[in-house]
Order: sequence, then C-alpha cells, then structure tokens
Amino acid sequence: MTEPVSLSLQEAAQRAAQHVDSMKQEIGKALVGQESVVEEVLIALLSGGHVLIEGVPGLGKTLLVQALAKTFAGHFARIQFTPDLMPADVVGHTWIDPTTRHFSVRKGPVFTNLLLADEINRAPAKTQAALLEVMQEGQVTLEGETHILPAPFMVLATQNPIEQEGTYALPEAQLDRFLLKVRIDFPSEQEEIDLVNTVTANRVGDRLNVSAVNTLIDARVAGKLKEITANVRVDPAVLEYAVRVARATRETNGVQQGAGPRGSISLVRAARGAALMAGREFVVPDDIKRVALPALRHRVVPAPEVEIEGGSSDDIVKGVLQRVPAPRQ
Repeated sequence: MTEPVSLSLQEAAQRAAQHVDSMKQEIGKALVGQESVVEEVLIALLSGGHVLIEGVPGLGKTLLVQALAKTFAGHFARIQFTPDLMPADVVGHTWIDPTTRHFSVRKGPVFTNLLLADEINRAPAKTQAALLEVMQEGQVTLEGETHILPAPFMVLATQNPIEQEGTYALPEAQLDRFLLKVRIDFPSEQEEIDLVNTVTANRVGDRLNVSAVNTLIDARVAGKLKEITANVRVDPAVLEYAVRVARATRETNGVQQGAGPRGSISLVRAARGAALMAGREFVVPDDIKRVALPALRHRVVPAPEVEIEGGSSDDIVKGVLQRVPAPRQ
C-alpha cells in the first residue's frame, strides 16, 4: 500500500476498501460462510478496537481469528483461558535472575499485535480484569514499571454463551472495552454442506487449517488503514443521530442499564470502518444502523422481567433503531 501523500481521501478510501476486501476473500478460504461476522471483525480492525466473538462451540470462532491473523504479518499470540489461569500468565511477571541477582521482566503473551483470548469467560474475574489496562491503555504495569505494547494491538476474544456450564460472566467494565460484540450463529444448510465438504475432503482429523490463507498486510499497512479510517468524515447530523440512538437505549422501558457515552463513541468509530469497507470517505446513517447491534448489544442490559419473557438486548437495540429517526441528508 504505497499511496502518495497527495492522494485524496476518496481515492485512499477506495484503495483501502480493496485491501480489506482482499483480506475478506482470504479469510473465506478457511471459514465457510459467516460473511457478516467477518465484516464486523474487519470493521473493528479498521477502527482500532477489540472484538468479543460469542457462539456455541464448533462454529468457527477460533478459526476466524487464526485466519485473520494469517492475513496479517504481525505477531500473533493465543491464550487459552481456563479456571486456573492467573493474571501473571496473561501480562507477565518479574523474577529474580539467580545469575545477576537482579529483577528481570518476563513478558506475557499480551506483548503481540493480535491476541486471541480463547474462551475468555472460562477464567475467573481477576484474570479477565488483567486485560483491562492492556485493552484500554495499550500498556502493562509490572512492579510499578510501565511497558508499552507493540502497535498495532488488537484483542480478539471468544466466549461461549453464559448458559454453558463452567463459564463466568465478564465484568461490565471489561465488556465496555470491546468495540464490538459479534455473534456467530449456526450456518445455513448450504453453508454447512460446504463446510463439511471442505473439512472432510482428503483430510485426516479435524484440526484447524488456515494454510490456504495468504498474508496480505503488515504492521505499517495496518496502521495506514486505521489512519485512513480515522479520517473518514462524519457529518454533524449523523454524529448526533449516533448519540440519540445510544441515549435512547437508556430511556427505553424494560432496560436495566443502557449504553453509556462509550457506546456513542463506538457507534461512530465502527461506522467509519463500515463506510471505508464500502469504499466511501464519509459516513451515512445506514452505517450507524449497520454497526448498532454489535456496538451496543453488550452495553445494554434488559430488565429481569424482559429476559423472563424472552427479550434480549438485540431486541431493545432493534426497537431503538425503529423509533429514532435518521437524518435525511
């Protein structure tokens, strides 16, 4: 990606969209279907945010993250979260070197570009909280000393639904640090046929395979893509629309907790990524609508009586989108 400095924002956005579309095609070589999910993860990458991917086991959450990492030439690390995982296993720790008798730092797996936090809700809250500073500040503090993480840095966490045995609910403060919460549903019949055919054709076992995915970008290009995304224009009327949508979740009946200001910010940031994927250098109201569910569903808590009746945060957000008028220009 070698755009000259004089390249217009419109031209840069169109070229960036081509890069992202190529990444989407490469991921599709490993992950059958789930196009909407792939798009949302790429939107988060463009927007410089973290993603929480939720779905029952066996739907390709880990495969998606590994395929994305393969398209990216940066460093990749994986943490398998378990009930006995300690915070030091995530961020690292200090230790006394017996040869020098001085304290040394052993950096944890968070010192990477793409971090896969697999089944994050299988670890207790104290270990999940170890990621808070990492996700928000891009740094780790060990024994009072701050260590900056490499750029770019992105957490892609997978979790099983809370109903699954042996899982812990993520703290609200940590949930709020995820730009998007993406849900993977069961594939369609044709997608499942294609999936079974792909996995079983001339292969032994069922190990994840991303060998067909090609590397397309490096850290420099990823930084350039995020820079272009940050410069996508947002009209004041569209920005106000995003704020009204987020605020409406707090004023809706049957809501125990609505989205805070970070929800409004996430809507605008993610909408910029959606606009860039479409090859546009400006955000339209449909971009806000496109990202509203993944940007707000984990920030909205339905009241207990709504949940008893089968209501969900998705239903609340969809209702808000129907009620809040979008700007016409």
